[in-house]
Amino acid sequence: MRGWWQDLTDLVLPAECGGCGRPRTVLCPKCRAALTGNAPCRVRPDPEPPGLPVVHAAAPYEDQVRAALLAHKERGALMLAGPLGAALAETVRAGLGPAGQAVGAVGAAGSGTPVLLVPVPSARWAVRARGHDPARRIALAAAAGLRRSGTAARVVAVLRQRRAVADQSGLNSRQRLDNLAGALEVAPGGARLLAGGGRVVLVDDLMTTGASLAEAARALRAVLPEKGGFYGRVTPGTTGEGVRRAPMAGVGRAEAVREKGGVNSADGRVGAAVVAASPASFEINRN
Repeated sequence: MRGWWQDLTDLVLPAECGGCGRPRTVLCPKCRAALTGNAPCRVRPDPEPPGLPVVHAAAPYEDQVRAALLAHKERGALMLAGPLGAALAETVRAGLGPAGQAVGAVGAAGSGTPVLLVPVPSARWAVRARGHDPARRIALAAAAGLRRSGTAARVVAVLRQRRAVADQSGLNSRQRLDNLAGALEVAPGGARLLAGGGRVVLVDDLMTTGASLAEAARALRAVLPEKGGFYGRVTPGTTGEGVRRAPMAGVGRAEAVREKGGVNSADGRVGAAVVAASPASFEINRN
């Protein structure tokens, strides 16, 4: 009887913790604390790519957090989507702040306008190889967690790749920008879905150089209507015709000058939240 129960438990429970390998737990208390023990905060890569929205992250990408993300993404530990989604939900909530929660909360101030979580899409070949889309799976878990806490939220997977991109691993920040430039677009009908919501929050499991989030934000801003609502603080201006340019210290190319967008601008309506970011990006938090 004991052996039968053990076999059944092996089918239901994970073999080991996604962060440290401790047996028979999705994520042990120590690893869960590494993921969600600290308040999410704003993060910025260096160099900061033009058009990057305000980004908040739950934890540095190291040790147990790194192991858990890799287990979910690369090794199919799908039950980790729950705790990773919970961390992402807290990060979205931190970025929204008290004012954002008031607008996004069901029934708050007579408004049920949802926060729209837009996952950054993985390359098609990566989804085929992994058998799932990690960012979308975590986004769905995060949206469910936000709704349980009273914040109206839904996932709108409106972004898609319009051309093939190379594997990002091994590329530096400039190469990643070049690799992703113009690679994403909003799918047909996506603009209508975005127009029906409130704040738009790009979500992903990880931010390293910020190139993916910057490209995703560019694609969203191209179709977002000019309407009220903003996510966190104002975001950097995006590149494009008519944007003032100036050299950025330490970077050998012209970058868009950081300008504040009004609360009625599409630029100010887009923010981003990730589960983890490179440890250095937590230290570069200029205000």
